[in-house]
Amino acid sequence: MPGMGLTGVGLAGLILSYAGIAHTFIDGMHALTGLTMFVGLIFTAAGILDGGISTSNRAKITTLVIVAISLGFGIYALGTMNTSDFTLTVVLILLAVALPALAIGYIAMKKPGSLKPIGLVLGLAVASAMVIWITAGTMSEQDAEIAEEMINEDAMEGEVTGPIFAIEILKDSAQEGNPDYDPDRAVVTQGHTVEWINADIAPHTVTSSIDYGETFDSSLISAGETFTLDTTNLEIGEYEYLCIVHPWMIATLVVEAPKEATKIIIPEGAAIPEEGKIFYDPETINITTGTTIEWINEDPAMHTATSGSPTNGADGVFDSQILNINDTYQFTFTDAGNYDYYCILHPWMLGTINVE
Repeated sequence: MPGMGLTGVGLAGLILSYAGIAHTFIDGMHALTGLTMFVGLIFTAAGILDGGISTSNRAKITTLVIVAISLGFGIYALGTMNTSDFTLTVVLILLAVALPALAIGYIAMKKPGSLKPIGLVLGLAVASAMVIWITAGTMSEQDAEIAEEMINEDAMEGEVTGPIFAIEILKDSAQEGNPDYDPDRAVVTQGHTVEWINADIAPHTVTSSIDYGETFDSSLISAGETFTLDTTNLEIGEYEYLCIVHPWMIATLVVEAPKEATKIIIPEGAAIPEEGKIFYDPETINITTGTTIEWINEDPAMHTATSGSPTNGADGVFDSQILNINDTYQFTFTDAGNYDYYCILHPWMLGTINVE
């Protein structure tokens, strides 16, 4: 019987290796050693229980030594050598084998007549639990990768990356001759996100015209809905687009190469209020829409670049948070207007950005 059992275990290891259940022969050998250990536990339990459980001092000492060696090696292995993600699974499987074995051993000693029915019930319960766990609670590596990709795609869906450039589909644009997309010619820096919002009651689309929507296509955008397009992977150039429902609605999207950020320096000593001192260099700057401003803190003191004013507080347009020495912060201005900002730690530090 032991020879037949070990032969069966060896075949099981080979099947695991070559059937693809274990991805390499080494994985199959790992599985083989695990199964061999289980068989060894069964043989050991059978030997101990043969003729009843021994209560001699020699048996007690032997059991204590085996338990001590096993626990010592197990703790050392888990703490220093373990890199497996399935340690908990192995422990649970060991418990699933050991606990019923202990129960059956106790029953065999106390009530031998009830051993067969109780052992059968416990065996079926353990077998059923393991079958359910294997079939419903595990997945192959490929399935796991697919599931992870699906989760990532769901998480990324609707996520906007980069500054937003807004284009409005105007009210009554479904009527031929009326203004449609505003702006009609949108110039956007590569990497920005373009967002179309339908302010009309009729549904519309945003569809690249030269290739009939292969470059980008919004499908139908109902009233009040939006369509976003990340320009990161679009090539530099012009893209004419239209509404396939109302083909007289035509506009152009121009994707420009990213511009080098315009720098504003927070000079050394800016934390000290002195008349005539420059706290943001330059304090006032004129830029065009789509320009990125980069603040650089060259002062040992901490500072911020926060839109708003010391009187009214932050307005939420941009905020660098705390900038330590040599830290930087970038913000891209996509909307025209005048933006005042200050340092929330040193409110005498003021700056202005005029966007045209």
